[in-house]
This record gives sequence, C-alpha cells and structure tokens, in this order.
Amino acid sequence: MKDRALAFAGLTQACKLVRQIADTGDAQTAPLTVCIDSLFRFDADSVESVYGGAAGLHPGLQALVAQIDGGTERDAMLLRLIASVLRVERSYSATRGVPDKLRQGLEQAARQREHWGSTHPTVLTRLGELYAGTISGLRPRIMVQGNPVYLQQPTIVAEIRAILLCALRSAVLWRQLGGSQWDLYLRRKQMLAAARGWLGR
Repeated sequence: MKDRALAFAGLTQACKLVRQIADTGDAQTAPLTVCIDSLFRFDADSVESVYGGAAGLHPGLQALVAQIDGGTERDAMLLRLIASVLRVERSYSATRGVPDKLRQGLEQAARQREHWGSTHPTVLTRLGELYAGTISGLRPRIMVQGNPVYLQQPTIVAEIRAILLCALRSAVLWRQLGGSQWDLYLRRKQMLAAARGWLGR
C-alpha cells in the first residue's frame, strides 16, 4: 500500500497540473518537472526512484489526502479526471502495440529532454505529439475542462497532453503494484495512512 499510495500521488499530481493549466494557462514548474522526468525513468529500481524521491510528490500526496479525507478541499473535477485516466489505462494496457510504440517515442524524446530540459516547450510539444499519436485514439477519451481561451492554444494543448502521459505512467505503475478500485473504497484508511506517512517523512 505504501508504494501504491506514492504511485497514486503521482497520478493525482499530474491530474492536478492538468487542471491548473487548463484553468490558468500555467503550471508550477517543480511539480511538472517531477512528473515529466518520471516518463523517462524506464528501469527505476523502486517506486520512489521513479519520481526522484517522495519529496517531489508532496503536492500530489497533499491532494490525495484532501480527496480521500473529504471536506471542502475535495475537487470533483479532479476526481473525474483521475477516473478518466484510470479507464484509459485499462484500454492502453489491453491494446496491443501501443505500449511499445509509446516506449519507442519516449526513448526518442529523451534526447531532446537531455538537450533542452524537461519542461522546455520543444520537449512538451514532442510529448504532446506522442500522446496524440498513441493515446488519443483509445477509448474512452480523456476530456479536459477548463478556460476555452487556454484550451484553444496549441502550446497549452500540447502541454496538457504531455502531462496526461505522466498521469498514465503513474496509473500503469499503480496497477502494476496491485492497485485497484478497492484501494479507493475498501482500503481508503490504509491509503490515507500511507499518504500521510510519506508526507511525514
């Protein structure tokens, strides 16, 4: 559960960033860098190392605690976005050839990331194109709501798609660790305790 909570925090952090940029046209650089970097850690030896340490996932862990704990900080749109990513993860994992195609695309994008940096517009645009060529065709599609002024800008759309790749990466990891919908219902207390444990480190 400890590792599953961290992976789910990665998913939550990415979805929160999508909500941020869709509403405001901008996303916080540090949490974004953590998410983008996770795409390129193909053979990490632990869940924590996928994200370069748990500290970088504090926004995601805090958001996860807020969603599980309820109260005024719950974000219904964030929860719907997370649920959409989890549905697409099922389709992604079951569609032959797509995971391999995505891996190849990420390996190619890794060279641009090394040259420009993780959050450079060139890298985010490349990742957005990769999302469009692999994940956009899966059903059900992930629908992002926000300010139409920003959602009509190609650079913003590309960044949102890049972050959705990060969300999918974490969703796949969570599922590989044995995560299921029961974590969010029958194991809520254990999930909450694990997330708080990471925050208290």
